[in-house]
Amino acid sequence: MRSDIVPGSNFPDYELPDHTAVRRKLSDLQGEDPMVVVLGRGGFCPRDRRQTEGLVRLYGEMEVGYCRLVTITTDNLLETNEHRLGAGAHWPFLSDPRRIIQKDLDIAEYTDPLHNPMIPHVVVLEPGLVVYKIYNGYWFFGRPTLEELRQDMRAVTMKSRMDWDISKPELRSAWQMGQRELFYPYQKPSSKIAAEH
Repeated sequence: MRSDIVPGSNFPDYELPDHTAVRRKLSDLQGEDPMVVVLGRGGFCPRDRRQTEGLVRLYGEMEVGYCRLVTITTDNLLETNEHRLGAGAHWPFLSDPRRIIQKDLDIAEYTDPLHNPMIPHVVVLEPGLVVYKIYNGYWFFGRPTLEELRQDMRAVTMKSRMDWDISKPELRSAWQMGQRELFYPYQKPSSKIAAEH
């Protein structure tokens, strides 16, 4: 991994075609939420398939927790869709057969010249594409467990959500005063609420 991609740095805002061939930027996929980016070897790899199966179980929790998930591989569009659909995954998969990310991040897996994949990594991002944690998954057990990702999502969410502890008196007061921008998902006060204050 490139030496400047470390916790606290900004992850590059790559733009690649998704599984429907629509070009997507990571920042647009992330929005204002924490996000996990899986840089995988591809659907040919049994370790990637096993990891994706586990992420299918976690994804429902990530959705209700306002967290995002993206998988990126060097697979072409057909292979990307076969991998995604075969696992029953419902999050965006991005296709990078030109190996833009592999080259830019310096993560070519030189031990597999046949497939020329990326060295698998999982990057946990705070809002704004800020790197929170990086896992090197060349060996399967270097990849994060579902529980490790839950803990990462808890830590990043706690750090990035102003309303993490709504029992704080100042948050209750802000809510009563119509300051909905402090609460996620950020809400504009309705005219009825505004009129009451």
